[in-house]
Amino acid sequence: MTQELLEVRNLRVEIPTRRGTLVALDDVSFSIAPGEVLGVVGESGAGKSLTGAAIIGLLEPPGRIAQGEILLNGERIDNLREEAMRRVRGRRIGAIFQDPLTSLNPLVSIGKQLIETIQTHLDMSRAAARERAIALLESTGIPAARERIDHYPHQFSGGMRQRVVIALALAADPEIIIADEPTTALDVSIQAQIIALLKKLGRERGMAVMLVTHDMGVIADCADRVAVMYAGRVVEIGPVKAVIHRPSHPYTVGLMGSIPSMKSDAKRLLQIDGAMPRLTAIPPGCAFHPRCASAFARCSKERPDLMTAPQTRAACWLIEEGTRASAPLAAVSD
Repeated sequence: MTQELLEVRNLRVEIPTRRGTLVALDDVSFSIAPGEVLGVVGESGAGKSLTGAAIIGLLEPPGRIAQGEILLNGERIDNLREEAMRRVRGRRIGAIFQDPLTSLNPLVSIGKQLIETIQTHLDMSRAAARERAIALLESTGIPAARERIDHYPHQFSGGMRQRVVIALALAADPEIIIADEPTTALDVSIQAQIIALLKKLGRERGMAVMLVTHDMGVIADCADRVAVMYAGRVVEIGPVKAVIHRPSHPYTVGLMGSIPSMKSDAKRLLQIDGAMPRLTAIPPGCAFHPRCASAFARCSKERPDLMTAPQTRAACWLIEEGTRASAPLAAVSD
């Protein structure tokens, strides 16, 4: 069997405050195989971006990893010193963030930024690094890359800047890319191009991709598997088709039910009642139970772990009860 490229085991992230310690991620576990795209979805505040930040060692203080392990090709990286982690970040793990302008220095040409990144991680002369930078820009769809390599970020459109950021993430030929909302700020047509590009590059290079997003359309087009997060935990994980068409957790049922469908004649969209709980007010038992139409007494007292469902793995007591989850939904009027 192929060894998993990235393994996250029982990850717990805490944030100490004057009023006590908040648990931002609680017992998060998943893995990604070489060449696989894992989509991570959920509402704002679910812990998606925080999981990515923990993996690449960029948790903002006072946030800290309190428990668990993060393994890259079988080697632990969560306990590395900052200097060692810097060598991993960029060289073995690439990162793509939501706004390309936060990843690019507006005062430095894209060519210089690419060349510096390549020379930081790879033993190359400046001339060889420049040729690699041009090849990377070409591979990510930048037209006339040899002429445009000396241009500055403001001379590129939003979609082209995001392609430059992808080229930067690929500069040292990493084993995995953490892509955090990489298409949110882009037009729909450009989003599709960027997602297709990420998927193509992952397949060609055998590179794993962890795609963090709230857009299920993006997940459906790109991901092989999906992890659904809620209140700092993975509540369901499985193959993309199973999660979309046969979800087992009521929260996932709600997410899928709130997506407009071209095939449906329904005149109303559906929404999940309530809101994601704050870190200071996560309820006991299953954190989703106050919003769940299928909740029963056990849900408010005991927290379920991931268990085998018909086609996925889900953290829901309904699976033990042999009951199908109903949508925790309310109609939104036209």
